[in-house]
Amino acid sequence: MTARLVASLAVIAAVGAGCSAQSATGPTAVTASRAGTTAGGSATDPSIPAQLQFSAVTVDGKSFSGRSLAGKPAVLWFWAPWCSVCQGEAPMVARVAAANPAVTFIGVGALGAPAQMSAFVTKFGVQGFTQLADTDEVVWGKFGVTQQPAFAFITPGGGIDLVHGTVPEDLLSQRVSGISRS
Repeated sequence: MTARLVASLAVIAAVGAGCSAQSATGPTAVTASRAGTTAGGSATDPSIPAQLQFSAVTVDGKSFSGRSLAGKPAVLWFWAPWCSVCQGEAPMVARVAAANPAVTFIGVGALGAPAQMSAFVTKFGVQGFTQLADTDEVVWGKFGVTQQPAFAFITPGGGIDLVHGTVPEDLLSQRVSGISRS
């Protein structure tokens, strides 16, 4: 009984830490570089960052190509349907996306079932921009995301800046404004 209680508490602590550990200390940025090969070693289009060379499915079952983001300012928001931090920041992300129509926003949900992701999108009001159901975490892997929330800021020139953790609304607005002028 005691061992089971200790194991349960350890799981709860790990889940909570994965959802919000970066939020307590503030966001951390990681700059990504262009790559010339895929995971399998085959050559890729050098004009498109390796991170954008993916195919995915949206929460409503439509196909999506990461290549469609090449040459455009874009923000990818990485979230999980059960993450309370993600739930709390969803309305803010939706506001910033709506205020910046020249920047493409993409939500990348993972760590849950498609039905949970779809419910999250509706419940927390982020249906105003494309939401991917990254059930196998391929997109998360391409960007080096290991926990949520996280943001990838993509310039039209292909520069990618990954920020782990919550980004306050004023800073998110500044970052979005910066990539739209790049």
